[in-house]
Amino acid sequence: MSDALVRIEGLSRTFDVSKPWLNRVIEREPKAFLTAVADVSFEIRRGETFALVGESGSGKSTIAKMIVGLLAPSGGRIVFDGQPMTGTDGAAMRKLRKRFQMIFQDPFASLNPRWRVGEIIAEPIRTFGLASGAEVRREVARLLEVVGLGARDAAKFPHEFSGGQRQRIAIARALSSRPEFIVCDEPTSALDVSVQAQILNLMRDLQDEFGLTYLFISHDLSVVRHMAGRIGVLYLGRLAEVAEAKRLFTDPRHPYSRMLLDAVPDLAMTGRRRKQVEGEIPNPIDPPSGCAFHPRCPLVADRCRREVPRAVPSGDGMTACFAVEEGRG
Repeated sequence: MSDALVRIEGLSRTFDVSKPWLNRVIEREPKAFLTAVADVSFEIRRGETFALVGESGSGKSTIAKMIVGLLAPSGGRIVFDGQPMTGTDGAAMRKLRKRFQMIFQDPFASLNPRWRVGEIIAEPIRTFGLASGAEVRREVARLLEVVGLGARDAAKFPHEFSGGQRQRIAIARALSSRPEFIVCDEPTSALDVSVQAQILNLMRDLQDEFGLTYLFISHDLSVVRHMAGRIGVLYLGRLAEVAEAKRLFTDPRHPYSRMLLDAVPDLAMTGRRRKQVEGEIPNPIDPPSGCAFHPRCPLVADRCRREVPRAVPSGDGMTACFAVEEGRG
């Protein structure tokens, strides 16, 4: 039996970003589509932290929303513990839904400002019928203590807390349905640097205590290095590389992975040579032909401009790059 808890198979998502019908008729313009995610496949093993990294606009948050059901995929499928989530009926999906949760980027925006903290954390417990009456209050108090707050905080409103404390509340809410899998969409990017380490350490402690599986999304490679066991590198909606974290940081194979690592400050002052980051991510409505990274790639060849590279297994993961495939990388 596979130890993969979540499998993503050929996942795609396209958005219709066309102008209104009358504008298109007058201006004689066709419909416009934005491909946010294109043919992405990976798996997340039980108990591990799998990270997705890439620049803004690479499709990380879109993948996260599709996995938890906030967006419907345009193609491909999501399999959770052997059960396909696409096409599953309402009753089966409701039973499956309590097994995964999401922690959002902005803790203030993700908490209802009109609800007290106790009500916010209790909502999933009541929705899934996990407890009732006094049991709910006891569970809320326990969860607040688990994340480093106090039972008395249940009577307060979100605006009475700092950013780090609000993220702790968001984590408590995510834990309240007793999930196995949590999608973390840049959970520390809106926090002060001094608070980020506290939240990350809390998440690691909770993972060990409850046996959680994480999908961790971030653009901060120093955070990813601290959290993840395996990493997927996204560029313009496609996976460029998947590798064990240790190998990716010491021996990145895809040119884009190298570029991202070169952008990280060399605090250890190792003296290794770096290449300045050049260019910016293209417009996803009108992406480049062939490999989307070819306008910025130092290893570009004619084939890269014509063909989309396929994922080729490489050791502990995969790489989608003609230069690597042909031994030029």
